Amino acid sequence: MGQKVNPVGFRIGVNKGWKSVAYIDKADYANRLKEDLAIRNYIEKNLSSAGVVATKTKRFMSKMLVEISVARPGVVIGRGGSGIEKVKKDLARIAKTKIEVKLFEVKDPEASAKLIGESIASQVTRRIVPKFAAQREIEKAKGVKGVKGVRIWVSGRIKGAEIARTEKFQWGSVPLQTLRADIDYAYVRAQVPNAGIHGIKVWIYKGEKQFV
Repeated sequence: MGQKVNPVGFRIGVNKGWKSVAYIDKADYANRLKEDLAIRNYIEKNLSSAGVVATKTKRFMSKMLVEISVARPGVVIGRGGSGIEKVKKDLARIAKTKIEVKLFEVKDPEASAKLIGESIASQVTRRIVPKFAAQREIEKAKGVKGVKGVRIWVSGRIKGAEIARTEKFQWGSVPLQTLRADIDYAYVRAQVPNAGIHGIKVWIYKGEKQFV
């Protein structure tokens, strides 16, 4: 069961929080949800070079707060702050309200499941064998303090094979059934030339953690 349930959603209220917080009228819910998804899509598409790890939104009566965790905040800020100002204007146009943006720098990008997945996706797109790409990322993650286990699955027509298969790589323990376990999880898709779409799943175990 632990491999079929999203590890983040499984732990909401235990050691994970919601990615979006708002008090919305039922009649307006669909529109606000579309805006929230549009904001996330904009950030993923336009700030990908900054290494986006997470986006959280908080909607208030007169404004919206967008918290973005990135590996390279300087890329978002831009020269003289021009980059972040453009982001604010674009997001305000999408959300139709005043936008406040807060940037957070990710201390250990080597231990981010999302960035690991994106790195592997980039490598397999360049025809690097998934085994080498996964092992390279595992070695980087092993050197980060607090990381106790890494699991990576790469699925698809690996090496252009006619029949799709899943290659699995793991170091350390990844206790998916333990709710106290702090599991960072990400799923990334890669379009590989002449080999179709590859699905990449990454689990990072960072010890036990529980909300007080």
